[in-house]
Amino acid sequence: MPQALSNRRHFLKSTIALGASGLLSRNAFSQANPAYSLKGRLYKTLKINMIRIEAPLTQRFLAAKAAGFMGVEMNSPGMDVAETRYAIAESGLPVDGTVCSTHWKIRHSSPDASVRAQALEDLKTALRDTHAVGGHTVLLVVGKGEDGPESEIWPRSIENIRKAVPLAAELGVSIVIENVWNQFLYNHDGDSNQNADAFAKYVDEFQSPWVGMQFDIGNHWKYGSMGDWIRTLGKRIIKLDVKGYSRAEGKFMQIGDGDIDFKDVRKALLEINYHGWVAAEVKGGDLNELKTISAQMDRVFAL
Repeated sequence: MPQALSNRRHFLKSTIALGASGLLSRNAFSQANPAYSLKGRLYKTLKINMIRIEAPLTQRFLAAKAAGFMGVEMNSPGMDVAETRYAIAESGLPVDGTVCSTHWKIRHSSPDASVRAQALEDLKTALRDTHAVGGHTVLLVVGKGEDGPESEIWPRSIENIRKAVPLAAELGVSIVIENVWNQFLYNHDGDSNQNADAFAKYVDEFQSPWVGMQFDIGNHWKYGSMGDWIRTLGKRIIKLDVKGYSRAEGKFMQIGDGDIDFKDVRKALLEINYHGWVAAEVKGGDLNELKTISAQMDRVFAL
């Protein structure tokens, strides 16, 4: 059996596909009422940019660890692999994955072939960097609706991203697509009754276990039932992001604030037998703020 495939199977058995997201008010989901608890199923991580401490990378990792996080997501291209490996060794905190740092401006959906070529090279760099530091996922925004009608950017982006799949398989690093406000695969001006069917169909078109989703529940609560989106996406979910959102106020919020139906989110994650990493994606701050964010995650997921 190829080593990468063996590693992949071991990883799926041990940490499966991680995360979950969603939120409601703090009082509604206190530890005193842990309905549909995800205790023992989730591994808390956070974006490196959230650790807002003026210190070397090792100290930033140590701060995240002290705050209760179990991993850190880095950015690539642009990551210093040697420095990151040193921080991992000194802190004992792993890098679970990376975010492709150029995906918003250099897009796989671009009508310009040279831009798409650069987007592909950047994705490959992120895959290699992630593998080099022991991570398992590269978060990717696949494109933007302004690059053309869906009938064009759907096949164009898939064709480009597909060229990186053999490398992802070789390295044992998954390409995980994030649902964002990019005017693609949902109706940006639509109501809150939308579903995740387009996302599921898009992922399935790759026909590869190395392409899935890093599903951000906070990002699309405005557009639909996050519990139902999780049920639709099911095994396609490899990882998740979490933040708050208020439909009533029309804005993103801290984890646990807002009006997301987090009880249904937790129920849905149990229904799809989800285990894995969940990444906080909020502003972040110093050690005290990171501790607050970690506690918010414990509260909303009933950990």
